[in-house]
Amino acid sequence: MARWNNGRDEVEPVSPDITDETNALPARYFTDPDVHEMEKETVFGRYWVYAGHANCIPEPGDHFTRNIGDREIIVVRTHDGDIEAFYNVCAHRGSAMVEETPMTDPGNANRIQCPYHLWTYDLDGELASTPKSFEDARLNPDLADEDVSPVDPDENGLMSVHTDRIGPFVFVNFDEEPMSLAEQAGTMKTELESLPLEEYQLARRIVSEVECNWKVFAGNYSECDHCQANHQDWVKDLELLDSELEVNDYHWILHYKHREDVEDEMRIHEEHEAKFYYFWPNFTVNMYGTADGYGTYIIDPIDEGRFQLVADYYFRDPDLTEEEETFIRTSRQLQEEDFELVERQQRGLDSGAIAQARLGPNEHTVHRLHRLAQEAYEA
Repeated sequence: MARWNNGRDEVEPVSPDITDETNALPARYFTDPDVHEMEKETVFGRYWVYAGHANCIPEPGDHFTRNIGDREIIVVRTHDGDIEAFYNVCAHRGSAMVEETPMTDPGNANRIQCPYHLWTYDLDGELASTPKSFEDARLNPDLADEDVSPVDPDENGLMSVHTDRIGPFVFVNFDEEPMSLAEQAGTMKTELESLPLEEYQLARRIVSEVECNWKVFAGNYSECDHCQANHQDWVKDLELLDSELEVNDYHWILHYKHREDVEDEMRIHEEHEAKFYYFWPNFTVNMYGTADGYGTYIIDPIDEGRFQLVADYYFRDPDLTEEEETFIRTSRQLQEEDFELVERQQRGLDSGAIAQARLGPNEHTVHRLHRLAQEAYEA
C-alpha cells in the first residue's frame, strides 16, 4: 500500500520483489536537496555516464565540453584518432580552460591552452609548454634562476577521466576503479554494436528544462501504463498488450509492437517494433520502428526539482526530409505530453503528503530504476 505522511506509517527500503508493499523509492528522494547533492557522487560519480557522440568530433583536435554534476570535462579526438576526456581544469592554478562548447558546435585546436597563464597541453593531456616566466625568477629577489624547479610534464598533465565506447556512444566514469562499461551495459553493448549506428549523423538537438526530479521522468520513460490515456495519437498504431518490458541489471528495453508491419528500410534493427533502451543512470537510445534513424536522451539533473532533457536525433543525412521533420515533431509532441505528466507528479511529491508510493505489476522497469538508486545511495 501507499504510505502517507500521517505519523503512523514508517517509510521502508525498496523491496527486492515488486509484489511486496514497499516496492517504490521513498518520496523524499525526489524532493530533498541533500539527495541531489549525494547523487553527484553516489550515482553520477560512480557509474558510466554518456558524454556524447563520436561522429560529432571526427577530426584530431575536435572537442566539446560536458557538465556532469559539478564536474566539467573536455572530450577530445586525439592525434592518434582516439577519444579522451579530461577535467576542464588547468594543472597550474585550477582555472577552467575551455569555454562551454556544445557537441552540436564542437571546437577544434591542435593543443589545449589555458588562457590564464598560457600553460599548454597536447591532445593526450600531457603538458607541452609553459611561458618563460615559469623558467626564471626575474621578479622574485629572493630566488635565483638556478633555484627554480623545472615543471615536470609527466607530473603536471591534465587529469584524465575514464572513457569507453559503445559503438559511437562515448561514456565517462569518474570512479577511481570503475566496473567495466561492458559489465554495466551487459547485452545492450552487444546489441547496439551490431547495428550501423556510426553511419548516422546528428541532425537535430532539442533541449528542454523540465520542473521535476530526473528520476520522475526516468520512471515515466520506463513504462507505458500511462500511454493509452496520454499518448493517444501514438498508441493507435501499437499493440501495447503484445509489447514487452525487458529488465536487465543496469538497463531495460521497452519493446513496442506495431499493429501492422513496417517496411524494413524504415528502421535500423531487424525486429518489427519500436525498441527503447534505458541505460542507468540517465541515458536512453530510441530505436523507432517507423523511421530510418534513432534518437538519444540525456536526462541531466539541474537540482532536486528540475532536469534538462537533451534529445538528439540521428539520420543518414543531416539535411532532413519532410517526413523526418514530421517524425521529429511527433517525437516532440510525446515529450511535451510527458512533461505535463511528470511535472504534475512532482507537484504531488512536493506537497509532502505521500511518504512512499507503490508500483503496479507492469512497472517492473520503474522498480529496477528505484532499486538501482537505493543501491547507489547505500554503496
